[in-house]
Amino acid sequence: MPAPETDHRLTEMLDGLEQAGQGRKVSFRDLLRQFGDRAITPFILLIALLMVSPLSGIPGTPTLAAMIIVTMAVQALSGRKRIWLPEFLLRQRLRSERLHQAVRWMRKPCAFLDRHSQMRLQFLTKGVMRWITLAVCAAIPLAWPLLEILPMVTSVGAATVALLVFGLLTHDGVYVLLGYCAVALSVFAGLALL
Repeated sequence: MPAPETDHRLTEMLDGLEQAGQGRKVSFRDLLRQFGDRAITPFILLIALLMVSPLSGIPGTPTLAAMIIVTMAVQALSGRKRIWLPEFLLRQRLRSERLHQAVRWMRKPCAFLDRHSQMRLQFLTKGVMRWITLAVCAAIPLAWPLLEILPMVTSVGAATVALLVFGLLTHDGVYVLLGYCAVALSVFAGLALL
C-alpha cells in the first residue's frame, strides 16, 4: 500500500525549515509563521526532529525544545486549535547555518520514513490511544534539562517523540508502536543503571 497523501511528510517539513531559515538567524516565531499556528501536532514533530539532529548538542537547546514540546502537547491534549507560546520562547533564535546543517543531516532518514509510511494499525492513532500518546510526548521531554550534561542523550528521547507523533500524523500505528518500544527500552535501561 502506498504512503498516505499528507501535508505532513517529513521531507516537506524539512523544505519548510530551509525556507524559514533564509536570514542569518531564525527564531521560533519564524518557524511558526512558516508552518502556521494551527499545526500543533506537526510543530511538535518539527521540534522533535530538530532535537534528533546534532542541534541537541548545543547547550540550552534541549531545555528550550522541551519547554516548547511540553507546552504544545498540553495544548493538543486540551483541544486547543491554535499554537500559543510565551514571548520569550518565540524570541529564541538559532543560526540559520546550524539549521541548514541539521536539515541536511536529516534528509536521508526522513526520506526513508516517508517512503515506508502507510495507514496501518490505525487503532493506535485514534481516540483514547491518541490522547495517551500525546500525554507520553508531553512527559518524555521533562527529563531533557537534566540530561543536557550528557551530549546527544536527548536525541534518543527526541527520536521517540518523533516516532510517536509521526505515527499519529500519518495514521501509521507501526511508528507509534516503535515509539512505545523505544520508551520501554529507555525505562529498562534506566532501571538497569539504578
